[in-house]
Order: sequence, then structure tokens, then C-alpha cells
Amino acid sequence: MTIGKIHSIETCGTVDGPGIRFVAFLQGCPLRCQYCHNPDTWDTKKGKEYTPEELVSEIVKYKSYMKFSGGGTTFTGGEPLLQADFVKEAFQLCKKNDISTALDTSGFIFNDTVKEVLEYTDVVLLDIKNYDSEVFKTITGVALDNTLAFLDYIREKNIKTWIRYVLVPGLSDNIEAITKLAEHLKDYPNVSRIELLPFHKMGEYKWEELGYTYSLKETSEPSLALVNEVKSILETSGIAVYANV
Repeated sequence: MTIGKIHSIETCGTVDGPGIRFVAFLQGCPLRCQYCHNPDTWDTKKGKEYTPEELVSEIVKYKSYMKFSGGGTTFTGGEPLLQADFVKEAFQLCKKNDISTALDTSGFIFNDTVKEVLEYTDVVLLDIKNYDSEVFKTITGVALDNTLAFLDYIREKNIKTWIRYVLVPGLSDNIEAITKLAEHLKDYPNVSRIELLPFHKMGEYKWEELGYTYSLKETSEPSLALVNEVKSILETSGIAVYANV
């Protein structure tokens, strides 16, 4: 029996994909992003256990709201693909129940099971932390290569994709790399949207509660001028850019 570990659920989410969504936050993540606002999802030993059937039975209760709004369910985290077998089985059940599926991922975990998950995925929300490999590793603690390979694969499979980019002053505001990312994305017709997410500190208290060192304590939120500058650069990709300010 496949068991998944769920950190929490949000029954009427509106920011993790199109329409009203049932959002499942899966436990566990191999990345250690400096600006993570859910560090409590990192530990793979925590979380409430569900079978795919148990979780989907909860999702189905909200089907009418989701269908009316063009929504569905989104699996996020943490990193949901750390539990790829569970996600695959849950997504299969969602499709049998005519529920649209979205996957919010860093693309770091990329293997044959992940490819099977993508067969049942309608929308990918791909978090690209930075386009400079050194800065990417500084932010996340891992390499960029898998994320770019993942991006190539979902283009090959023509899966609708939204790119997410968190803008942190002094960390991910490297204009040259952002310009290169915009140029790179011109070759991805499956990417229909870029979400530019200004850095915030709403998760700082969690770091403190968990005893982690929060290295961005002195970092300010990006100015409106910086957000607009980066938005303009990303728009050169020809893709619609939405800045959550």
C-alpha cells in the first residue's frame, strides 16, 4: 500500500494554479532555499499519513467548486516529487474523477517515476530559483541541471507550464541572469505564464521556532521599481508576466 505524508491542506486555494483549488502540501524537501516560507515541510519523518484513496476522497468533496471556477487540485510542498509514487496514484484517481491536476515543483527530482506522474499532470508550476548555476546553488543547496532538464521534458510532452520566480534583493535580482532566463524561455511554447513573486518574510518565525538560522533577516522586500524592472525583462520572453505585488 502506498502511503503519503501530508503537511497540510488548503481547501479553497486561489494562488497555486488556475481557478479554485484543493492544495495539498506534501511533507519533505531536498532543497534548502534561503527564503523558504515552509521550512516545517522539510523533515520527511513528519506529516499526516494518507493513502491516495483517502486524500482523493477529500479532494472530491470540493469538486463542484473546482469545476465551476476552472480549478482543480495542486500538489505542492515541500517537494511533492519526493513522494512521486504517491502523487502518481493520487493523480490517477483525480483523473478518474474528472479533476484537473497541477504540480508545483522545483524540478530537482527527475526520474522515470516522475515522468509517469507527468502523464497525469495538466499544469506544471515550475519554480526556477535562478538561471545562474552558482547563484542557484547558493539559494537552494543543489544544482540547476535537473531543473533545466525537467523544463525540456515538459516542453517535449507539451504540458502547460507556469514559471515561478522569487525576487530577493541581493540574492536573485542578478539582472544578467534574469535576462538570460527570459531569452531561454522564448523557446518554450508550452510556458503560458511567468509568476514574479516578490520576497517576503512571512515564514521567518518558522525558522526561529525550528531553531534554524535565517540568513535573510536583514534583507528588505524588493522595491516596486525593482519588481517592475524585472517584470519588463521577463516580458521580453513573449510570455505573460504576473507580479504579485
